[in-house]
Amino acid sequence: MGSRRGRAWPTAQNGRVREAVTAARRVVVKIGSSSLTTADGGLDAHRVDALVDVLAAAAGAGREVVLVSSGAIAAGLAPLGIPRRPRDLATQQAAASVGQGLLIGRYAAGFARHGLTVGQVLLTADDVTRRAHYRNAYRTLRKLLDFGAVPIVNENDTVATDEIRFGDNDRLAALVAALIDAELLVLLSDVDALYTGDPRKPGSRRIDEVRGEDDLTGVTVGGAGRAGIGTGGMVTKVEAARIATGFGIPVVLTAAPHAAAALSGEPVGTFFHAGRQRPTARLFWLAHATSPRGRLHLDPGAVQAVVTRRKSLLPAGITAVDGVFTAGDPVDLVDVSGAPVARGLVNYDAVELPALLGRSTGDLAAELGPGYEREVVHRDDLVLL
Repeated sequence: MGSRRGRAWPTAQNGRVREAVTAARRVVVKIGSSSLTTADGGLDAHRVDALVDVLAAAAGAGREVVLVSSGAIAAGLAPLGIPRRPRDLATQQAAASVGQGLLIGRYAAGFARHGLTVGQVLLTADDVTRRAHYRNAYRTLRKLLDFGAVPIVNENDTVATDEIRFGDNDRLAALVAALIDAELLVLLSDVDALYTGDPRKPGSRRIDEVRGEDDLTGVTVGGAGRAGIGTGGMVTKVEAARIATGFGIPVVLTAAPHAAAALSGEPVGTFFHAGRQRPTARLFWLAHATSPRGRLHLDPGAVQAVVTRRKSLLPAGITAVDGVFTAGDPVDLVDVSGAPVARGLVNYDAVELPALLGRSTGDLAAELGPGYEREVVHRDDLVLL
């Protein structure tokens, strides 16, 4: 770990300053629900304003800042008279529709005090896995940054279904960082660092740096935060750190009150060093942001062609089809034992494929027309797992 393609990233700390942090000009900051709201579920204006002040200072110093903010559902609970975070999707969506307006309004007013404009960007996983949507998401964020605005990103909870949800904003933040080619990801929550266990229990040790998986051996991470109003917890933050560092982006994990220190490169929280290898951005999203809608079973020859020779998947190499999907959906490609070997965007509906299995594209084109000479999954839309 420790460098990115096209730019050398220092991983050693210079005295007490993290050089990889201070060198970062494009930064994604994620804030959790418990760090923005009261125990009753309403927005905590002082916490929101404190975060805004830190991010505005970073923007004023010439950094490009993207904020991934939780809190929409939590902010909508009190106005709707809901005592605790709901479990059913419809009530979550209703709370989000109320809370999202309150949240973005507070951010807009806070950043306006510093002469900064905010732009709201609501995403679903579907927005960033289909090629055209992915490009649109990138262009929108890039243009907002070009205008000097602060993009505020959240999952589109008001319309997202279980099938197209990211699941938690830690993961979303890591994927947004990859999307915009960020140079730093800062994960803020109600815990000041990663510990080997519950930090409230004796014997738990704080982890200052993570250079690889070996540093996480024996670490026990828990679920949702102390306030009980978020969807994440330390386990989602560690996974987000894995995703970001796998794309070559260093990560600082710390508590919200330490945001200024974290962005200044001070040794607060836990620092995850960036990985050396960097995959293609859109395929990175395909691997980490999607859930498969079905499975294509491959014969041994097709597995070798896809995995070893990096070829497109053709109908001749498919033995069976599972699931309900349409053209453009993500599907897993599985070997003879049923183990996923790749994920890709399929070019056919599930109902079309059974009649095509085991046949060459030439035969299909001759019988059914030139439209059937295409690949089932093109190699440009395929990522190995």
